[in-house]
Amino acid sequence: MRHAFRTTLLAAALGFAAIGAAQAQSQPRLVIGFAAGGPTDLVARAFAEHLGRATGQTVIVENRPGANALLATEAVAAARPDGQTLLAAATNHTMIPALYAGRMKFDPVKSFRPICTIASSPTVLVVGPGLPVKTLPEFLERVRSKPGGASYGTPGQGSSPHLATEAFRKLTGLSLVHVPYKGAAPAITDLLGGQIDFSMATAGSVLPHLKSGKLHALAVASRERSSLLPNVPTFEEAGLKGFVVDTWYGVLAPAGVPAETVASLERQAVAFAKSPAVRDRLQAVGMEPASLCGDTFAQQIATEIVANTQLAQQLGLKAD
Repeated sequence: MRHAFRTTLLAAALGFAAIGAAQAQSQPRLVIGFAAGGPTDLVARAFAEHLGRATGQTVIVENRPGANALLATEAVAAARPDGQTLLAAATNHTMIPALYAGRMKFDPVKSFRPICTIASSPTVLVVGPGLPVKTLPEFLERVRSKPGGASYGTPGQGSSPHLATEAFRKLTGLSLVHVPYKGAAPAITDLLGGQIDFSMATAGSVLPHLKSGKLHALAVASRERSSLLPNVPTFEEAGLKGFVVDTWYGVLAPAGVPAETVASLERQAVAFAKSPAVRDRLQAVGMEPASLCGDTFAQQIATEIVANTQLAQQLGLKAD
């Protein structure tokens, strides 16, 4: 009797259906469109651990890097809408329609049921040993005098850091060379090694290196200074007006997931964001908990898709 009650409770908590023999063949999984070690991966693994503790089931984390998360997004869009397969998405999700319109096998809005955001992170301009400057004005002067243009790394063509850097380039008139990677972690590795000059990175991908002094932050792209980087000026304070970029991380399910499953997932996402232990863990890697859920989250995604598609067209951005 106790075993039957516990099994029912687990199924209700996340909607992980097909108990018994079917469960033995399939485990819940959280799919990530970037390489291990980057900010999306870090927050997704923390959330997967939270879900595992809440349900007593191991949530498998599956990295499917490539094409600015297009491959991972396709996989989740095609999954059964039973709550077993979820997508760990980030702001770059809203760039996919602008970059891959001819290659998408899904609708970025209609193919998914947004659950909640679970974290956010400020975007920060960081330089490595290849570009030893200390302020934004020094950076601008140095890059303008650099033959061939300074190089910058991003998690991929059309990723949110790529879009942010292209907007920055348009605003400043700089000559820049884009070097795309399959995730934030390999881009930061090359930045540390001096293979690229700078990155418009999320704080979550660079905070440990900023604390160690291996990388240097010049400005943060938020309206106010970040509590994570209180000594780093905003772009406005550093002399560049109108440059604000927000980055979110969230969980999406395939469209058609039962309402009770969505409600359970939302409750888990909110509980995740409210946990003091989670807040400490996220802040340690440059993130803050967030829990924008349901229709409000869905509307934000739809709005960002329209805005980012227009911006990508203005900047001439498209996937290789």
